[in-house]
Amino acid sequence: MIPILLALAAVQATAAAPPADAGAEARFRGCTDLVRTDPERAVEMAAGWRVEGGGIFARQCLGLAYVALERWEQAAGVYEQAARDADLAQDPRRADLWVQSGNAWLAAGEGVRAVAAFDAALATPNLTNELRGEVHLDRARALVSLGNAAGAREELDRGLRLVPADPFAWYLSAALARQANDLVRARADIARARQLAPDDPEVALLAGTLAGLAGDMAEAERLYRQVAEGAPDSEAGRTARSSLETLREVEVPAPAATPPPPQPAPR
Repeated sequence: MIPILLALAAVQATAAAPPADAGAEARFRGCTDLVRTDPERAVEMAAGWRVEGGGIFARQCLGLAYVALERWEQAAGVYEQAARDADLAQDPRRADLWVQSGNAWLAAGEGVRAVAAFDAALATPNLTNELRGEVHLDRARALVSLGNAAGAREELDRGLRLVPADPFAWYLSAALARQANDLVRARADIARARQLAPDDPEVALLAGTLAGLAGDMAEAERLYRQVAEGAPDSEAGRTARSSLETLREVEVPAPAATPPPPQPAPR
């Protein structure tokens, strides 16, 4: 999920960019097209463009290429430098760039640096409520990675107030509630996520797990089957099939031991 989110963020960030010359925009589009087909070559192109003075556009494409190659630390560093440059220039892309950096640091297992990047994004002026809410969700994920469940809960609740229509927010909240053994809240939150994203396999998978924990095995089996059949090649689908096998093992009792034959009475 993270690579997709980062890729979308990188492309969306350009929509808010200040006017640039047509040549730079065309070069950026060509670079991002190359990311999809040959990310190694895209790294070379973007790195060369950056040396030539390509600025934020070049750094964005370089970060996107590193993301495609799952070279998370390098992606995070490139996005962070682009964000700092954007801060100095008062560029409206700076919040998006800090978010991209934070998500890359998180993917690299650097939770502390991720939190710092998300804090920088939140400190950016003129954030929309939607973007602020999404940053709070990202910050919550980073805090979970650092073992700070209480802090993550505060961040998630802030995010939920700002982006109540985001199913991923309710999914994260349900997962955190499950971790805290608060099954009542977990089931309520995953039900809200299912209302907003009824066909999402990750949401249905967690809903099935929570139904099983609550003792509703029929509902758990129904949801697992929905995921296994609807998204068979996804990680969620594979997990759902494994869970169905586990349910079947629980439901089929082991055969009773054969009693020993009666022994003749002693004479």
